Amino acid sequence: MSLTAANLSEVVKKQYFFKLKANIDAFSALVGIQLLAILFSMGGANSFQSYSGQIDIRVGYFSADVVIAFSMIWALVTGITITTRPYRNQDFTFVTNRLSSNLANILFLFSASIIGGVTAMLARSLPLAIRYMFFDVPNYILPMTTLEFLLGTGAAVLYLFCISAIGYFIGSLVQISKLFVVIIPALLIGMLFLNFLVGTEPYLVYVYQFYIMESSIGLFIFKMAITTALFFIASIGILNRMEVRR
Repeated sequence: MSLTAANLSEVVKKQYFFKLKANIDAFSALVGIQLLAILFSMGGANSFQSYSGQIDIRVGYFSADVVIAFSMIWALVTGITITTRPYRNQDFTFVTNRLSSNLANILFLFSASIIGGVTAMLARSLPLAIRYMFFDVPNYILPMTTLEFLLGTGAAVLYLFCISAIGYFIGSLVQISKLFVVIIPALLIGMLFLNFLVGTEPYLVYVYQFYIMESSIGLFIFKMAITTALFFIASIGILNRMEVRR
Protein backbone atom coordinates (compact mmCIF):
# COMPACT_ATOMS: atom_id res chain seq x y z
CA MET A 1 0.00 0.00 0.00
CA SER A 2 1.32 3.46 -0.85
CA LEU A 3 0.38 6.94 0.21
CA THR A 4 -1.17 7.56 -3.19
CA ALA A 5 -3.69 4.83 -2.40
CA ALA A 6 -4.69 6.58 0.78
CA ASN A 7 -6.43 9.92 1.02
CA LEU A 8 -3.94 12.57 2.17
CA SER A 9 -6.48 14.36 4.35
CA GLU A 10 -7.38 11.10 6.10
CA VAL A 11 -3.73 10.30 6.77
CA VAL A 12 -3.12 13.80 8.14
CA LYS A 13 -6.24 13.55 10.28
CA LYS A 14 -5.15 10.23 11.80
CA GLN A 15 -1.64 11.50 12.43
CA TYR A 16 -2.98 14.70 13.98
CA PHE A 17 -5.19 12.92 16.52
CA PHE A 18 -2.38 10.47 17.24
CA LYS A 19 -0.02 13.39 17.97
CA LEU A 20 -2.55 14.97 20.32
CA LYS A 21 -2.55 11.77 22.37
CA ALA A 22 1.15 10.97 22.04
CA ASN A 23 2.31 14.48 22.93
CA ILE A 24 0.14 14.92 26.00
CA ASP A 25 3.31 15.68 27.98
CA ALA A 26 3.60 18.95 26.07
CA PHE A 27 0.31 20.14 27.60
CA SER A 28 1.44 19.01 31.05
CA ALA A 29 4.54 21.13 30.54
CA LEU A 30 2.31 24.05 29.52
CA VAL A 31 0.39 23.83 32.79
CA GLY A 32 3.63 23.72 34.75
CA ILE A 33 5.24 26.67 33.02
CA GLN A 34 2.09 28.79 33.28
CA LEU A 35 1.85 28.07 37.01
CA LEU A 36 5.49 29.13 37.31
CA ALA A 37 4.68 32.31 35.39
CA ILE A 38 1.80 33.05 37.76
CA LEU A 39 4.19 32.76 40.72
CA PHE A 40 6.59 35.18 39.03
CA SER A 41 3.75 37.63 38.37
CA MET A 42 2.42 37.63 41.95
CA GLY A 43 4.20 40.92 42.60
CA GLY A 44 2.67 42.50 39.52
CA ALA A 45 3.92 42.83 35.96
CA ASN A 46 4.57 46.53 36.58
CA SER A 47 4.65 48.35 39.90
CA PHE A 48 5.60 51.63 41.53
CA GLN A 49 5.88 53.01 45.03
CA SER A 50 5.25 56.53 46.31
CA TYR A 51 5.76 58.22 49.68
CA SER A 52 3.77 61.21 50.84
CA GLY A 53 4.26 62.16 54.47
CA GLN A 54 3.07 59.22 56.56
CA ILE A 55 1.43 57.54 53.58
CA ASP A 56 3.16 54.78 51.65
CA ILE A 57 1.45 53.89 48.39
CA ARG A 58 2.43 50.78 46.48
CA VAL A 59 0.66 49.96 43.23
CA GLY A 60 1.10 46.83 41.12
CA TYR A 61 -0.40 46.14 37.71
CA PHE A 62 -1.41 42.61 36.82
CA SER A 63 -1.84 41.31 33.27
CA ALA A 64 -1.37 38.15 31.24
CA ASP A 65 1.92 39.41 29.78
CA VAL A 66 4.19 37.31 32.01
CA VAL A 67 2.13 34.15 31.43
CA ILE A 68 2.15 34.75 27.67
CA ALA A 69 5.93 35.33 27.71
CA PHE A 70 6.53 32.04 29.54
CA SER A 71 4.10 30.31 27.16
CA MET A 72 6.19 31.60 24.25
CA ILE A 73 9.20 29.78 25.68
CA TRP A 74 7.08 26.64 25.89
CA ALA A 75 5.91 27.09 22.28
CA LEU A 76 9.50 27.49 21.07
CA VAL A 77 10.64 24.34 22.88
CA THR A 78 7.60 22.37 21.69
CA GLY A 79 8.26 23.41 18.08
CA ILE A 80 11.87 22.24 18.35
CA THR A 81 11.04 19.01 20.19
CA ILE A 82 8.47 17.79 17.68
CA THR A 83 11.15 17.67 14.95
CA THR A 84 13.45 15.33 16.89
CA ARG A 85 13.96 11.74 15.78
CA PRO A 86 11.85 10.01 18.48
CA TYR A 87 8.85 12.17 17.56
CA ARG A 88 9.43 11.76 13.82
CA ASN A 89 9.62 7.99 14.20
CA GLN A 90 6.07 8.02 15.60
CA ASP A 91 4.84 8.96 12.13
CA PHE A 92 5.85 5.62 10.68
CA THR A 93 3.01 3.95 12.55
CA PHE A 94 1.04 5.20 9.54
CA VAL A 95 1.43 5.12 5.78
CA THR A 96 3.04 8.52 5.52
CA ASN A 97 5.46 10.85 3.83
CA ARG A 98 7.10 14.13 4.80
CA LEU A 99 4.18 16.23 3.59
CA SER A 100 1.52 14.50 5.67
CA SER A 101 3.85 14.45 8.68
CA ASN A 102 4.55 18.18 8.41
CA LEU A 103 0.90 19.06 7.95
CA ALA A 104 -0.04 17.01 11.04
CA ASN A 105 2.74 18.71 13.02
CA ILE A 106 1.51 22.15 11.97
CA LEU A 107 -2.05 21.29 12.99
CA PHE A 108 -0.79 20.01 16.33
CA LEU A 109 1.23 23.18 16.96
CA PHE A 110 -1.75 25.33 16.01
CA SER A 111 -4.00 23.42 18.42
CA ALA A 112 -1.35 23.72 21.14
CA SER A 113 -1.12 27.48 20.46
CA ILE A 114 -4.89 27.85 20.84
CA ILE A 115 -4.84 26.03 24.16
CA GLY A 116 -1.82 28.02 25.33
CA GLY A 117 -3.33 31.35 24.29
CA VAL A 118 -6.71 30.71 25.91
CA THR A 119 -5.26 29.45 29.19
CA ALA A 120 -2.78 32.35 29.32
CA MET A 121 -5.61 34.88 29.03
CA LEU A 122 -7.74 33.02 31.57
CA ALA A 123 -4.81 33.07 34.00
CA ARG A 124 -4.84 36.88 34.00
CA SER A 125 -6.99 37.17 37.12
CA LEU A 126 -5.54 34.20 39.01
CA PRO A 127 -2.75 36.17 40.78
CA LEU A 128 -5.36 38.68 41.95
CA ALA A 129 -7.58 35.89 43.25
CA ILE A 130 -4.65 34.36 45.15
CA ARG A 131 -3.70 37.73 46.65
CA TYR A 132 -7.31 38.32 47.64
CA MET A 133 -7.58 34.96 49.42
CA PHE A 134 -4.20 34.80 51.16
CA PHE A 135 -3.02 38.41 51.51
CA ASP A 136 -4.68 41.41 53.06
CA VAL A 137 -4.17 43.61 50.01
CA PRO A 138 -6.91 45.64 48.29
CA ASN A 139 -7.42 44.70 44.64
CA TYR A 140 -9.11 46.74 41.95
CA ILE A 141 -10.03 44.97 38.75
CA LEU A 142 -10.68 46.75 35.48
CA PRO A 143 -13.45 44.83 33.72
CA MET A 144 -12.51 43.21 30.42
CA THR A 145 -15.11 43.19 27.69
CA THR A 146 -15.78 40.11 25.59
CA LEU A 147 -14.23 41.84 22.57
CA GLU A 148 -11.06 42.69 24.51
CA PHE A 149 -10.78 39.11 25.72
CA LEU A 150 -11.23 37.72 22.21
CA LEU A 151 -8.71 40.15 20.73
CA GLY A 152 -6.20 39.39 23.48
CA THR A 153 -6.68 35.66 23.08
CA GLY A 154 -6.38 35.89 19.30
CA ALA A 155 -3.15 37.88 19.57
CA ALA A 156 -1.73 35.40 22.10
CA VAL A 157 -2.57 32.47 19.82
CA LEU A 158 -0.88 34.14 16.86
CA TYR A 159 2.23 34.91 18.92
CA LEU A 160 2.49 31.35 20.18
CA PHE A 161 1.90 29.85 16.73
CA CYS A 162 4.57 32.08 15.20
CA ILE A 163 7.07 31.23 17.95
CA SER A 164 6.32 27.52 17.51
CA ALA A 165 6.99 27.95 13.76
CA ILE A 166 10.38 29.48 14.61
CA GLY A 167 11.08 26.53 16.90
CA TYR A 168 10.01 24.12 14.16
CA PHE A 169 12.43 25.84 11.76
CA ILE A 170 15.30 25.69 14.27
CA GLY A 171 14.56 22.02 14.93
CA SER A 172 14.58 21.32 11.20
CA LEU A 173 18.02 22.91 10.85
CA VAL A 174 19.34 20.89 13.78
CA GLN A 175 18.11 17.67 12.12
CA ILE A 176 20.34 18.46 9.15
CA SER A 177 23.42 19.22 11.26
CA LYS A 178 23.99 19.31 15.00
CA LEU A 179 26.34 22.24 14.38
CA PHE A 180 23.27 24.50 14.27
CA VAL A 181 22.91 23.93 18.02
CA VAL A 182 26.03 26.08 18.34
CA ILE A 183 25.67 28.27 15.25
CA ILE A 184 22.20 29.68 16.01
CA PRO A 185 22.89 30.87 19.59
CA ALA A 186 26.32 32.15 18.53
CA LEU A 187 24.73 34.10 15.66
CA LEU A 188 22.10 35.69 17.92
CA ILE A 189 24.59 36.60 20.63
CA GLY A 190 27.06 37.84 18.04
CA MET A 191 24.46 40.19 16.52
CA LEU A 192 23.66 41.61 19.96
CA PHE A 193 27.38 42.09 20.65
CA LEU A 194 27.85 43.78 17.27
CA ASN A 195 24.98 46.16 18.00
CA PHE A 196 26.67 47.03 21.30
CA LEU A 197 30.03 47.71 19.64
CA VAL A 198 28.52 49.82 16.87
CA GLY A 199 26.30 51.67 19.32
CA THR A 200 23.02 50.92 17.55
CA GLU A 201 19.80 49.61 19.02
CA PRO A 202 19.64 45.80 19.37
CA TYR A 203 17.83 44.09 16.49
CA LEU A 204 15.32 42.73 19.02
CA VAL A 205 14.07 46.29 19.49
CA TYR A 206 13.14 46.48 15.82
CA VAL A 207 11.47 43.07 15.99
CA TYR A 208 9.49 44.26 19.01
CA GLN A 209 8.42 47.44 17.24
CA PHE A 210 7.54 45.62 14.01
CA TYR A 211 5.30 42.98 15.58
CA ILE A 212 4.24 43.89 19.10
CA MET A 213 3.81 47.65 18.66
CA GLU A 214 1.63 47.28 15.55
CA SER A 215 -1.60 49.25 16.13
CA SER A 216 -3.58 47.99 13.13
CA ILE A 217 -5.30 44.66 13.81
CA GLY A 218 -5.47 43.73 10.14
CA LEU A 219 -1.81 44.53 9.53
CA PHE A 220 -0.81 42.68 12.69
CA ILE A 221 -2.63 39.53 11.55
CA PHE A 222 -1.06 39.86 8.10
CA LYS A 223 2.46 40.18 9.52
CA MET A 224 2.05 37.24 11.86
CA ALA A 225 0.43 35.03 9.21
CA ILE A 226 3.14 35.73 6.60
CA THR A 227 5.99 35.27 9.08
CA THR A 228 4.54 32.02 10.41
CA ALA A 229 3.89 30.67 6.91
CA LEU A 230 7.44 31.48 5.77
CA PHE A 231 9.01 29.62 8.68
CA PHE A 232 6.80 26.57 8.14
CA ILE A 233 7.41 26.56 4.38
CA ALA A 234 11.16 26.77 4.95
CA SER A 235 10.95 23.95 7.51
CA ILE A 236 8.97 21.73 5.15
CA GLY A 237 11.51 22.36 2.41
CA ILE A 238 14.34 21.38 4.74
CA LEU A 239 12.67 18.25 6.11
CA ASN A 240 11.59 17.10 2.63
CA ARG A 241 15.27 16.82 1.71
CA MET A 242 15.88 14.35 4.48
CA GLU A 243 15.75 10.68 3.64
CA VAL A 244 12.35 9.13 4.24
CA ARG A 245 12.43 6.04 6.38
CA ARG A 246 11.51 3.02 4.34
